[in-house]
Amino acid sequence: MKRIATALVLIVVVLALVLRGETWMVALACAVFAGLAAYEYRALAHDQDVYIPLWWLLGATATIFFFTIRLPDFELPVLTLVTFILLAWSGFRAPINRVLMDTALGLFGLIYIVYPLTLLPLIRSHEDGIGLLFFLFACVWCGDIVALYVGRNLGKHKMSTLSPNKTWEGAAGSVAGSVVCGMAIYYLGDYLSGRGYTALHIGIPAWQMVLLAIVLNFAAQLGDLMESAIKRGAGVKDSGTLLPGHGGILDRIDALLLAAPVLWYILLLKDWQGLFR
Repeated sequence: MKRIATALVLIVVVLALVLRGETWMVALACAVFAGLAAYEYRALAHDQDVYIPLWWLLGATATIFFFTIRLPDFELPVLTLVTFILLAWSGFRAPINRVLMDTALGLFGLIYIVYPLTLLPLIRSHEDGIGLLFFLFACVWCGDIVALYVGRNLGKHKMSTLSPNKTWEGAAGSVAGSVVCGMAIYYLGDYLSGRGYTALHIGIPAWQMVLLAIVLNFAAQLGDLMESAIKRGAGVKDSGTLLPGHGGILDRIDALLLAAPVLWYILLLKDWQGLFR
C-alpha cells in the first residue's frame, strides 16, 4: 500500500507539472531530482572507497542544468570545466592513487544522472513536447508495472544475473505494456486535438509511434539493468530510502536515464533529416 501511494503521488505531481507548469519549473524539478539521485550515487561510490566532494557534485549539477537550458552551446565546455575542477581538487588530496578513480566516477555521475534529466525540459519545449513527455512516461512507467506483474505470475526464464528477479516473460510483457499505454496517450491526444485541446497532440504517424514505444521500452529496460549492475557492484539492494516502498530516487528514475536520451536523439534526427516525414 505504501508503494502504491508513493507512486500515485509522484505520478500526479510529475504529470501536473509537465501539463500546467512552465519550462523553467520542469527544469527546476528535474534539477532537484538530479541532485538527490546524484547524492545517492555519491554514497554508492563512497562504499567503493571513492570520494566525490558534495560541493562539487551539487555545484556541477546546478551549473550543467543552467547552461543546458539557457546556453546549450556551452554544455560540453562546461562539462569539461567542472571535470577539470574535480581533477585539480582531487590531485591535491591524498592518496594520490585515487585521483583517477575519483575524477572518473565523478564525471560518470554527471553523464549518467544529470545530463539525461536536463533533456526532459528540452523535450517539453520541443514541438509536441508535452505529448511526447507523456508518451515517454507512459512507455517507461507502464512497461515497468506490466513487467512486474507478468514476471511475478508468469515468469519462468531468468533474463540476467544483474537482476535475478527479471524474466524474459516479464520483459515481453513490458514491451506490450509500453506499446498499449504509449498508443493510448497518442490516440487520446488525437481525440482531444479534434475537440480543440492540442496540448497532448503528437504529429507523428501512428505506426512510427509504435516503433518508438518499442525502442523506448528497450532503452528503459536496459537502463534498469544498468542501475542494477551499479547496485550489485556496490553490494546494496536499493540506492536509498527516500521514497517509501520504492527505495531511492535513483531506483525510480533508472529506466528514464536511458530512455530520455534515446527519445532526444531521435528528435534530433527528426529535425536534422526529417526522420518522421
